[in-house]
Amino acid sequence: MPIPRSPEDLLTTELKEIYSAERQLTRALPKLQKQIASERLREMLNKRRDQGTALIEQLDEIFEEMEVSKGRVKNVAAEGLLEDMNQHVEEIKEEKLLDPVLLASLQKVEHYCIAAWGTAASMGRLLGQQAVVKTMERILEEGKQFDSEMTELAEQEVNPAMLSEEEKEEAGGDQGKRAEKGNRRK
Repeated sequence: MPIPRSPEDLLTTELKEIYSAERQLTRALPKLQKQIASERLREMLNKRRDQGTALIEQLDEIFEEMEVSKGRVKNVAAEGLLEDMNQHVEEIKEEKLLDPVLLASLQKVEHYCIAAWGTAASMGRLLGQQAVVKTMERILEEGKQFDSEMTELAEQEVNPAMLSEEEKEEAGGDQGKRAEKGNRRK
């Protein structure tokens, strides 16, 4: 890939890396969904794949409007995060640990995307690229909401499912004690 020589080149590079990350993720999600036990997590991944597909289409339009080719840039950061996820999945021997590992890995990818979308929105504002700003701000809000939903799913369903009944009781007791202490302080 050519070295960015202007602010516009830097924005274009950022958008191309986002495009690559979204393509990699949308290709990886169907394989991962087959391994997931949680129906709610599977539904969330469908939603994320649909968001990624829509973003790819919008980026195609932005590239056309900016009169730049989307090129064949490969986002090595996203590739590394997805490779790390696949490695963890291959190493898991206990099925009850698979959903928590996948969810945590997907949140890492989502956090990377959130950072990239925010960066592109900021650059777009600076350069007066309203289509970029509008698209990135919208997907940034969707991404933050999705991340929040994944955290809630992890805390309420996926992570507790990996504990034995005895471990759940111990963890619940500790949480109850912490809540009790917090209430006494008020």
